[in-house]
Amino acid sequence: MKPLKLLLALACALGSVAAFADENTLRFGVEAQYPPFESKAADGSLQGFDIDIGNAVCTTAHLACKWVQTSFDGLIPALQGRKFDAINSAMNATDKRREVIDFTSIIYRVPSRLIARSDSGLVATPAALKGKRVGVLQASIQETYAKVHWEPVGVSVVPYQDQNQIYADLAAGRLDATLLLAPAGQKGFLSRPEGKGFGFVGEPVRDDRILGGGVAFGIRKGDDALRERLNAAIAKLESDGTVTSLAHKYFGDINVSPQ
Repeated sequence: MKPLKLLLALACALGSVAAFADENTLRFGVEAQYPPFESKAADGSLQGFDIDIGNAVCTTAHLACKWVQTSFDGLIPALQGRKFDAINSAMNATDKRREVIDFTSIIYRVPSRLIARSDSGLVATPAALKGKRVGVLQASIQETYAKVHWEPVGVSVVPYQDQNQIYADLAAGRLDATLLLAPAGQKGFLSRPEGKGFGFVGEPVRDDRILGGGVAFGIRKGDDALRERLNAAIAKLESDGTVTSLAHKYFGDINVSPQ
């Protein structure tokens, strides 16, 4: 074989190997500061409900899992920029997000609730929160909800890139409350020493148009083959009880069924 032909053949062969590897590796995008959904263990490894779900999906779909970390508000731009293949970070599938990305079938659904000092008298209503400062995760559905329902009547909605900083400012009195997914608030704050004297106040907030129908994997528009492959794995994990078992491990008796 002539040298040029040999080089072309090698290039084609290497290209085929690379394509095969890509097709059998799933890169998940994650914001790893939101326990019990996703966080870092003491050794730096990722842990949490979404991490376990992602690994189970990869095993079921015969894929190798890789994880790419970024801030929550950077997840959709990074997905569109092909930094990874799917978002797996407690992201609710909302109408607004569906305008720019697609989603798999819904995996689970959990309520959004307000945390404040237990003796504050606050509840999750515009009248009760008027003049108060409420911390929310930047680019989250809770930020959108608070800005639509509460900000117009005089509630100061304060976005943060890091939920842990919200907890710190709440404990220090720089915030009056935070709105977030209930299991994250329980695990990340209320169950810790710094959460003493705080609790969930009022009823869960509801607005399916803003808050969506539940959490799913976000994928790029038109990635139909990947969506079908992931949906098949999700359906299997739902039917064999894996999702329910993992939910009980992390959330206790909180019902996370998407129905």
